[in-house]
Amino acid sequence: MMRRRVLIADDHPMVRDAVRMAIMSQLPHLVVEEATEIESAERIAQTRQDIALLLLDYQLPDAEGFSGFFRLQHVLGNVPIAIISAFDEPKIINAAKAVGAAGFISKSQPLDQIAMAIGTLVTGGVVFPAAPAIPDALRDMGARMETLSSAQKRVLAALVRGDLNKQIAADLELTEATIKAHLTAIFRKLGVSNRLQAILSVKPLLDPEGEP
Repeated sequence: MMRRRVLIADDHPMVRDAVRMAIMSQLPHLVVEEATEIESAERIAQTRQDIALLLLDYQLPDAEGFSGFFRLQHVLGNVPIAIISAFDEPKIINAAKAVGAAGFISKSQPLDQIAMAIGTLVTGGVVFPAAPAIPDALRDMGARMETLSSAQKRVLAALVRGDLNKQIAADLELTEATIKAHLTAIFRKLGVSNRLQAILSVKPLLDPEGEP
């Protein structure tokens, strides 16, 4: 029987080691794969068909906010992605819920609790710490984001980053005409009419740390 894999994308060796030890001791039926940034996680995700869960550090060197989440969601499809972070502020937890993460794990939790959360996630469960209710505006924008395709989410994340159409097209290996078509669809689905409105409307989701 093929053993399922948990992919950990975190740039701190001590965190990866601790999570791997927790999985090996309490969930020995799972195999651990490790990545230190979004790019290497993408390579692993593209070559492995048995990934059951991605544990994604909220802050990685080659991603801002939830932009890395959307890049990996595009590759992994329906594989659950849980955020693991030392930043366990309510606005980040709520943003993780709103963008469709399967869970949020604080790095400050004891290892046995982290292992328990991973066990729940790989069986299709959802794991989030207690947090204030998601504000209506954030919930509404999260629902609108769910109507975007994975490619449109990647285009939107690049837009928030400040990339121009030419750069987005090069990064995603698409034509500029395709990017323009994606933007037209994004504006319609988000209920906005231009790039600035789109950026302002989703910034609380894609970059919650930048919000007051």
